[in-house]
Amino acid sequence: MQYKIEDLQVSNNPSNGRFEITLGDETAFLSYQNRPGRIIYIHAQVPPAYRHLGIAGLLTSTALDYARSEGLKVVPRCPYVANYIRLHPEYQDLEAT
Repeated sequence: MQYKIEDLQVSNNPSNGRFEITLGDETAFLSYQNRPGRIIYIHAQVPPAYRHLGIAGLLTSTALDYARSEGLKVVPRCPYVANYIRLHPEYQDLEAT
């Protein structure tokens, strides 16, 4: 099944520590851990059939917007998230030093 990025919904699933997008029987996600004043983004995973559609970017931008709205600094342990921040200057102020 083909999905349009603008039709996808990202949900925050705090009990599993991840942002998720349901894709039929599969789930794309960005896992995280909360620390006082920080959120650590650990691993982004998109099922192979849905890669290169912008899904990881949608998960990441939603997760970064969440961090901003909660006043959290971001620790990007996930290489995808670290690269996304480098490529999107509007999020660089969120990165923990």
